[in-house]
Amino acid sequence: MPPLGGAARSAWGAPMNKRQVIVLALVLLAACALPFLVSNYRTFQFTLVLVYSIALLGLNILTGYNGQISLGHGAFYAIGAYCAAMLIDKFGVPYWATLPAAGAVCLVAGFLFGLPALRLEGLYLALATFALGVSLPQLLKYHHFEKWTGGVQGIVIAKPEAPFGLPLNPDRWLYFFTLAVALLMFLLAWNLLRGRVGRALVAIRDNHVAAEAMGVNTSIYKSLAFGVSAMYTGVAGALGAIAIQFVAPDSFNIFLSITLLVGIVIGGLASISGAIYGALFIQFIPNIADDISKAAPWTIFGLFLIASVYVMPAGFAGAIRMGMARFRRKGQTS
Repeated sequence: MPPLGGAARSAWGAPMNKRQVIVLALVLLAACALPFLVSNYRTFQFTLVLVYSIALLGLNILTGYNGQISLGHGAFYAIGAYCAAMLIDKFGVPYWATLPAAGAVCLVAGFLFGLPALRLEGLYLALATFALGVSLPQLLKYHHFEKWTGGVQGIVIAKPEAPFGLPLNPDRWLYFFTLAVALLMFLLAWNLLRGRVGRALVAIRDNHVAAEAMGVNTSIYKSLAFGVSAMYTGVAGALGAIAIQFVAPDSFNIFLSITLLVGIVIGGLASISGAIYGALFIQFIPNIADDISKAAPWTIFGLFLIASVYVMPAGFAGAIRMGMARFRRKGQTS
């Protein structure tokens, strides 16, 4: 695992200075203005960017900060999506109330899956999570569960309208709702990772024997990382289901899990901000590749992927950190 933990802690663990606060405020202002400057379809795409950023942040907590490789997080995304869809469709639960429910279900599922996974490390853990990602879509098609999951037909849900008479169409309202949830989830992750829990996760990733010698309960923290990671991914899945208005087993195949892993590598391992860059990559680069070549879009996507890894081995977040460090050094020497 690349030694990015120290850089991430220095970037996010220390209190933000005045310049960082100003930059963050400008980014939030731009994010709030964005849906009024683009079409409804682009607004929908940026909503999915926010959704994927939450899922990538969750996976990065597990893989980037704790060193556990998962190839099955698409399963937790599916659990969150189906939890939201079934609560809305079968029980008439308000869409906003499905998010904590999906998060709680995935937190328990992830923690329980993490307990037997404690015996596995590296490629063996990756294979176990891969099996989870492969098997869950087939389980959702099982005819005894069709009453709840809709089987291969899936579940269709309605897109929510803006409340309180706000002058926003459904796409813009859902964008702002997702933005608010994403800000909350990123704030929670920032507080979690900059404290004792974050230091323990990184210590286990770097050297679990040394971490145990220092008194870190590796079993609890590794299971906790799995649970929290699954919770984030489940919340993202619920938001994704509400945004797309449809869930079906084939939407959550193993390719989704691999795409999430690609996102955290491209965005930057052990980086909170890297989740945003990775989400932008996995949302827009396939579209760009399709525009370049209708005949072989995934070949173009693969070339983009190889070029990104070659040029930015530490991901977008790492490249930006190094660029800013060089800029500061030049400013001090001039």
